[in-house]
Amino acid sequence: MNWSFQLYSARNFQPWDGILEMVADAGYRQVEGFGGVYDDPPAFRKKMDANGLSMPTGHFGIDMLESDFAKAGDIAKTLGVTDIICPFLMPDQRPKDRAGWTAFGKRLAKAGAAAKKAGFDFGWHNHNFEFEKLPDGSMPMNAILEAAPEIGWEIDVAWVVRGGADPLEWIDRYGSRITAVHVKDIAPKGGNADEDGWADVGHGTIDWKTIMKALTGKTPAKVFIMEHDKPSDVGRFARRSIEAANRL
Repeated sequence: MNWSFQLYSARNFQPWDGILEMVADAGYRQVEGFGGVYDDPPAFRKKMDANGLSMPTGHFGIDMLESDFAKAGDIAKTLGVTDIICPFLMPDQRPKDRAGWTAFGKRLAKAGAAAKKAGFDFGWHNHNFEFEKLPDGSMPMNAILEAAPEIGWEIDVAWVVRGGADPLEWIDRYGSRITAVHVKDIAPKGGNADEDGWADVGHGTIDWKTIMKALTGKTPAKVFIMEHDKPSDVGRFARRSIEAANRL
């Protein structure tokens, strides 16, 4: 499998030249972009090319997608991105009820239509807040996917777990919508406090062997992205994670 590496994991370990070299040396062949690498897309593309890396997926905020999709599209095309992913919604922008999340889903549907028209795939990337029950007992994730039936889903398995949900149940229900996967792990309770409780893939509590079997058997996902939100040593994370993933 051509494992990808979410560059957000390395945001605190600059320069990018060294990061891309390290990632390639560890065995990755793909990376996933985020806003921190979009300042000079042609220059960054050259750095990726020099290390034999491609960028099939990239994260773009809802603000850019709605205010200047042409700019997002230009960045994506320059970097070789084919699947634009909207990754997050700030706490003060999050709806409080199902109607609000349905309205947000329709915003994503509109962004997805623009992406499709420009030749891109499009999806939403979850965190934990989409699985926190609303006053009527429903969940934001259901409202989003139902209001935007044409968009994909980049599932972040570890955030699903942190949201108190069972990823296997969500894969069973929405597997056909899952186009990409964030492969991330959670430390045992109380562990890795300096890393916000995250762990290197295969060295935490998530049963990745079972989950990968479900993902490869029940979804069309082709891109599997290693991520750690706060590694204390990005090289250690990159190496140990791909070694463990290759044994799955």
